[in-house]
Amino acid sequence: MKKVRVSYTTSSTDFYFSASFSYLKQIVDSSRCVIITDEHVFDAHSKKFKGWNCIVLKAGEHYKVQTTVDSIIEQLIEMEADRKFTLIGVGGGVVTDITGYAASIFLRGINFGFAPTSLLAMVDAAIGGKNGIDVGIYKNMAGTIRQPSFIFYDTAFLKTLPDAEWRNGFTEIIKHACIKDAAMFRELEFYSPESFMRTGKINELIQRNAMLKAKVVKYDEFENGERRLLNFGHTIGHALENQYELSHGQAISIGMTCASHISESFTRFNETGRVVELLKKFGLPAYASFDKQKVFSVLRMDKKRQRKEINFVLLQKIGKAVVQPIELSHLEKIINSL
Repeated sequence: MKKVRVSYTTSSTDFYFSASFSYLKQIVDSSRCVIITDEHVFDAHSKKFKGWNCIVLKAGEHYKVQTTVDSIIEQLIEMEADRKFTLIGVGGGVVTDITGYAASIFLRGINFGFAPTSLLAMVDAAIGGKNGIDVGIYKNMAGTIRQPSFIFYDTAFLKTLPDAEWRNGFTEIIKHACIKDAAMFRELEFYSPESFMRTGKINELIQRNAMLKAKVVKYDEFENGERRLLNFGHTIGHALENQYELSHGQAISIGMTCASHISESFTRFNETGRVVELLKKFGLPAYASFDKQKVFSVLRMDKKRQRKEINFVLLQKIGKAVVQPIELSHLEKIINSL
């Protein structure tokens, strides 16, 4: 096991890489912790949860709403949880989002940590302190920025991960490579998806991506500058995700292709083909037909909008991204022409 501490503005997060879930009881008092997980993770790994207080949620993005948080708080009250309790989110991005948000508002804030169980959560969702819920069709419209005390990486959870969830996770890895790590992009081009999924390479890849994101967040915790780069592909992707029957990874993959084409108009980016081929290699969709006006109507309410402009992440080249404000009227024309 490897421990890395990352310090943020007012707190720090301990990252435990290549860890065993059983070790968790050595860093927290299990009698004063409540694990929040979902039914799929609980059923697949029930033995791991023996001896823990657990709240088991329905699985799926459509449960990432305020009524679920209300239910958690009601159960914490019944458990007589106090300010010395710790919530531990054991699951994918939906579980970590809900756990961090509930912990941030229960009793005006209690400690929390994560044991992510999906590749997506390990490399992206669990890191950075963004915790929130969806409101109607608008993703993450209500939430907080508050860092977990720890993130615990037990890759044994990945053994039960469906192939579709592996692909979801690689979307965010490809995103990181596009915006910040040209060498990792080339490595992804060189190796087969299976060489990561079924070998020890995945531990190194997870740590590399987790530290890449943690470093970006460390220097821009509240998203005033460089952290915005992490939204590459997400502006259009989030607008697609809640409008159509798409997974997060599928929606962001299409969003990255769209953002690459939009980059051609603003930064003269000329490597869209490489982005598209890499997405396809990892079993992700690059293109899809969609109602452009319908998607744009959701995009207009994106959190990154400022009056009549939206901060859009563009690629200058593989491994280097920039944020550029684009007028919504101009962006609408470009999207309609895609």
